[in-house]
Amino acid sequence: MTETAPLTSTAHTREAALHEQRTPPRHTPPPRRGTLRALRTLLAGLLRTARPKQWVKNILVVAAPAAAGQLFTRHALTQLALVFVLFTACAAAVYLINDARDADADRAHPTKRHRPVAAGQVPVPVAYAVGAALGLLAPTAAAWLVSPAVSALLTAYLGMQLAYCVSLKHVLVVDLVIVTTGFLMRAMIGGLALGIPLSRWFLITTGFGALFMVSAKRYSEAVQMAGKAGATRALLTEYTPGYLRFVWQLAAGVAVLAYCLWALEEGGVPHTSVLPWRQLSMVAFILAILRYAVFADRGTAGEPEDVVLRDRALALIGLAWLAMYGLAVANW
Repeated sequence: MTETAPLTSTAHTREAALHEQRTPPRHTPPPRRGTLRALRTLLAGLLRTARPKQWVKNILVVAAPAAAGQLFTRHALTQLALVFVLFTACAAAVYLINDARDADADRAHPTKRHRPVAAGQVPVPVAYAVGAALGLLAPTAAAWLVSPAVSALLTAYLGMQLAYCVSLKHVLVVDLVIVTTGFLMRAMIGGLALGIPLSRWFLITTGFGALFMVSAKRYSEAVQMAGKAGATRALLTEYTPGYLRFVWQLAAGVAVLAYCLWALEEGGVPHTSVLPWRQLSMVAFILAILRYAVFADRGTAGEPEDVVLRDRALALIGLAWLAMYGLAVANW
């Protein structure tokens, strides 16, 4: 009896070892799958923070070449596509840094709290890092691939917008000027890339048209946030709705006047044109301003791209204006 116990124990040990060898090992789920999922979530959050819907604004880079009739060449299309990408990268850099700075304030906003940085989908340090990388790469690539003038304008845009994020957005009137200038730079950069002289009426119409949309948006925000806590724009409590209404009405008037002066600049019908498309385009332009003013007056003129894309009548007026504008440039 004293010898069988050790033998039995040894047999059991051998059987257990054989069982382990025959049984395939149980592997725990690899952590790589969770890592890839987290990476996809982060990339999706970075893309959302870059505001793809607002990339529509960057189509303004084609405005100056289109007005000059130098749009449909291979060189122009290549350069403008590149400028569009570079300006989009700069704008994305500003959005990332701005959302990282405003993360705490955005969490108090009823809709902005869902932004990826405010919601925690994109960590604040990552937003800063990606924004800084884009801000450095875009002007550098512009200097190498396009021209030093385009690189200088992109650098000025970044400096101005970052100063806006840090302090200038808290200065009355200056905040409106900064945002408006951003639109104007978009319209200028296409001409700089192709060496096209910029018309004074083109610049005035673009600048005051942008001021009209920016001040209309501010007015809508002031109306919607009136009496509510958690406004992310501190200046909304300092601007009065009456003042913002005055600004967008003034800007609309100047934009219409400048456009009409551009349309009448040549005077009469060009000899090779079937109809006076330049003069006729004034009708569509004024109708577009009046239609947009409906939403501004109601306090529902939010993001300009949302207003334009969601209103069918405004979109049709815009297409009619674009057709007449194109025919005027083509001198058809």
